Amino acid sequence: MRIVVAGHICLDIIPVFPAGRSRGDLLFRPGGLVQVGAALRSTGGVVSNTGLALDRLGLPTRLLGKVGDDWIGREILSILRSHGPRLASNMIVAPGARSSYSIVLSPPGIDRTFLHCPGANDTFAAADVLPGHLRSARLFHFGYPPVMRRMAGRGGREMALLFRRVLRRGLATSLDMAGIDDASEAGRADWVAWLRNVLPHVDIFLPSFDEIAQMLKPALSGPPTPSGLAGRLLDFGAAMVVLKLGGEGLYLRTTPDLARLDGLTRAIPLAPGIWRNREMLIPSFRVRVAGTTGAGDCAIAGFLAALMHGLGPEEALACAAGAGAACVEKPDAVSGIPSWTGLRHRIRSGWAQNPTDRPLSGWRWDESRRLWRGPGDAGKTPASSRELVRCA
Repeated sequence: MRIVVAGHICLDIIPVFPAGRSRGDLLFRPGGLVQVGAALRSTGGVVSNTGLALDRLGLPTRLLGKVGDDWIGREILSILRSHGPRLASNMIVAPGARSSYSIVLSPPGIDRTFLHCPGANDTFAAADVLPGHLRSARLFHFGYPPVMRRMAGRGGREMALLFRRVLRRGLATSLDMAGIDDASEAGRADWVAWLRNVLPHVDIFLPSFDEIAQMLKPALSGPPTPSGLAGRLLDFGAAMVVLKLGGEGLYLRTTPDLARLDGLTRAIPLAPGIWRNREMLIPSFRVRVAGTTGAGDCAIAGFLAALMHGLGPEEALACAAGAGAACVEKPDAVSGIPSWTGLRHRIRSGWAQNPTDRPLSGWRWDESRRLWRGPGDAGKTPASSRELVRCA
């Protein structure tokens, strides 16, 4: 196993909405009725979405999530086994616990909405990750602490404890976040303090722009921007930040401190000079959208897979954007993910990109890489692409 994906997992129930309906027809009104098609059932959450996407991309991946011994938990394990018998072998089954589920409302042309029960995810703790779970792995990815009560609480101390243990075993660490219900316990937490405590132990931080803007709002003096948010997160201790911008693409910024990249580049075959002090934004690839469930998780899988293949930041962002785009071509989270070879071929074949509406004053367009380079980008492309091709 090269990658461990741990954290949140649930059962997703996804009603299929008919095509050709206007947005107004699909608004949910008290007393109204919206006719839908059959319900898709799939596993959701980072363990399933990012983990299964990595598996489809050919990366040996260990899945580590927590379910109850109820019918939802049994269904989750059954679905994981249908993707591969070994994929459920490290899942934690908590006797008497209630498993997590989500009702995913994802009408065409409208961003998805979730009705979510966290279930056993609320009890996931650092002690649930055993040394055997990390054996032979090089990267540990964790996701969705805001919807996992124990990992979200105590100012991030439980999350920081887990990452410290993982780092001591020589693995690189990465972290994804989740949206916050303002009316929930997580909505009242001090996320600025949480991030200050956790990010010194995170090599790769991959939240969405909206999620992290909400969390950092108390610390911001003006409107949030990708560069402003990423700069604050690097100051808190992360080595690299990837912000998911939805349909606008992905933004990357990395630390100028070469020493901060040491642990990451020892665990993963990356050239530190290529990754130091980089800033870029790649537009999303053009696709026909069937559903947006899991798009951010699959984009993360594409990015992490590229790192494990030793690619540079430009190629890693392209793989992230490509995996996210392939995901939304299907209504569920992972069935649209191709093989690694298929993903790379589609990107290289001139896959059309969407225009970027975000103002990019001072940025420059790199036609050969088909991305924007920021004012802070060191622009140290490898002496040649031959090194990257060899790694791939």
